[in-house]
Amino acid sequence: MIASQLELNLTIDEKKIVKNIKKDIKIPFPPPKYPKFKFIDLFAGIGGFRIALQNLGGLCIFSSEWDEKAQQTYQANFGEIPFGDITKKEIKQLIPSQFDILSAGFPCQAFSIAGKRGGFEDTRGTLFFDVAEIIKNHQPKAFFLENVKGLLNHDKGRTLNTILNTLRFDLNYFVPEPKIINAKDFGVAQNRERIFIIGFHKSLNINSFEYPKPIQKKVFIKDIIEEKEVSVKYYLSTQYLDTLRKHKQRHENKGNGFGYEIISNDGIANALLVGGMGRERNLIYDNRLTNFTPITKIKGEVNREGIRRMTPREWARLQGFPDKFIIPVADASAYKQFGNSVAIPAIEIVAKKILERLEII
Repeated sequence: MIASQLELNLTIDEKKIVKNIKKDIKIPFPPPKYPKFKFIDLFAGIGGFRIALQNLGGLCIFSSEWDEKAQQTYQANFGEIPFGDITKKEIKQLIPSQFDILSAGFPCQAFSIAGKRGGFEDTRGTLFFDVAEIIKNHQPKAFFLENVKGLLNHDKGRTLNTILNTLRFDLNYFVPEPKIINAKDFGVAQNRERIFIIGFHKSLNINSFEYPKPIQKKVFIKDIIEEKEVSVKYYLSTQYLDTLRKHKQRHENKGNGFGYEIISNDGIANALLVGGMGRERNLIYDNRLTNFTPITKIKGEVNREGIRRMTPREWARLQGFPDKFIIPVADASAYKQFGNSVAIPAIEIVAKKILERLEII
């Protein structure tokens, strides 16, 4: 479908979405001027799915995210605040009636498998149920869901089986076997495995789907490091570094692999995680520091080995966020937001395959 044809299918409110981004409002990621398809962005976080789909010509007509700090970041980059808790009926009622693709990086929760088959009714009380309910009520052409790798074997596979039964039999979508996609295979310097679940409305008569193969482009830590000297606050103190080393040694003595890790410039990061160890598992060497005077309260001195945490901007790059992406929140919130985000390049390349099957691009 060509852009001009789609524009005729936009509602008055949807046309406002495009036109209301005025020239004097400078946001990094405005909607496409000539959209090719419409999508909604559930559990939107800071907009990883949105950037990927907008890059392919998509117009986001609804977004939902309950975390206020994430909303702040989303607004800074897209010019709008996502609606809140999608589990609430009044929020669901705000979703436009028609759209082409539903995207959601929904959190994984334990299901209580009450029924014999494990279908729609057995997902009640979980956030997946809200996704399924929206699919059922709006019948999009396709959906694109992302979750942690652990969903594959959660509750001995019964959780994923319930999800697939719901999508395939209760909602009547063609759902190819989910696939574990590693972001490192698609131009990201991070070992990040996530499960992708894709579905097409049965009325489209789509009965096959081929996931993209890894691309040749390889990215390493040296490709995402800040270009200039970073603040001393990212460098570990001697005492904290000593604590990390002793902690790791204790676990190694027990045969465990836990503990901090320093990634070489020619390596790739471990999966970004929310929490302190997510940063300590991705330390790097950077000997460019010239001022070792602490600007925060630390015990000991700033280490002279050049060992530091990555910055939020470096984490953004590890998830494929362009440098024009605005980070308006404090570091603690930024690490959480990027740790929870999707890896944009992996999402975009799979989304392109979806759009090809829908004959949109």
